[in-house]
This record gives sequence, C-alpha cells and structure tokens, in this order.
Amino acid sequence: MSIADLVYEQVKTLPEALAREVLDFVTFLRERRERGETQDLMAAQSASLAPLWDNTEDKVWDDA
Repeated sequence: MSIADLVYEQVKTLPEALAREVLDFVTFLRERRERGETQDLMAAQSASLAPLWDNTEDKVWDDA
C-alpha cells in the first residue's frame, strides 16, 4: 500500500472538520515546495543576470 493510500485510509475516518485541516496542510506543503522551486529559479536567474544589472552605464538607474 502506498503512502497516499495510507493517508487516505486515515483521513476518511476523520470527521469532516479534521479532514479539512489535513487538506489545508497538504495544500500548504505543496505551495511551500513550489515557492522553493521558484526561489531556486530566481537565484539562478539573478546570478546569470548580475553582469547586466551591475554595469557603469546603468548607474543612473540605481537610485530610481
């Protein structure tokens, strides 16, 4: 039996309010993972774009 099956078996015995909490927690975990992936992508982009952002020609925009 998979983990998902085990979780399902446990959750279906819970009262509706507690099952809703489990669903909310699963949603939180998925969103946290997705945010982490987005942060990794943003960090990679920042490193590759740093030479374009940090140049003397564009210093005038640094304080804008």
